[in-house]
Amino acid sequence: MLNLIFFGPPGVGKGTQAARVAKHYDLVHISTGDILRAEIKQATDMGMIVKDIITAGELVPDDLLIELLESTCDKHKGTKGFVFDGFPRTIRQAEALDEMMERKQCKVSKVISLEVPPDELLRRLVNRAIEQGRTDDTAEVIKNRLVVYQKHTKPLIDFYKLKNIFVEVLGVGTIEGIFASLCNVIDNRY
Repeated sequence: MLNLIFFGPPGVGKGTQAARVAKHYDLVHISTGDILRAEIKQATDMGMIVKDIITAGELVPDDLLIELLESTCDKHKGTKGFVFDGFPRTIRQAEALDEMMERKQCKVSKVISLEVPPDELLRRLVNRAIEQGRTDDTAEVIKNRLVVYQKHTKPLIDFYKLKNIFVEVLGVGTIEGIFASLCNVIDNRY
């Protein structure tokens, strides 16, 4: 099984590239952001719980995300693997993902960090908010999300470097050029 994690702060292009990689390698793309937005839109119990958290740019509690992720993975038995987009975001989530993978008798193959300069991130996020009408991408929320990323998510770099599965890829350039770089990294995974 090929299981990939796309890593990086909001705006680096994780969603765009994760979807392309999933299609190219016939993997299941799991975007926690998309799943949570769908839960909110459908006004499910979980959606109502996380709506205020997401609107403020904070992280959804680990237990809720882990429950949602495992439920989503269980719906795709027999897959060639997964591309996780937006998960994990904390050490606790990474440990829970490892535990889940172990129960499924597989593991994370590679953690790919898309690297983009901060000024480019802000520009991308503001444009995305305008183009997609995403209310969770206001300037204030964007700045808070980047602070939350630095505080809670960036420590995952060392966690995955110790496992020798962390790779950085420049996330600036054409979508096709970045995709080609990602495929080179994935194809050289062993």
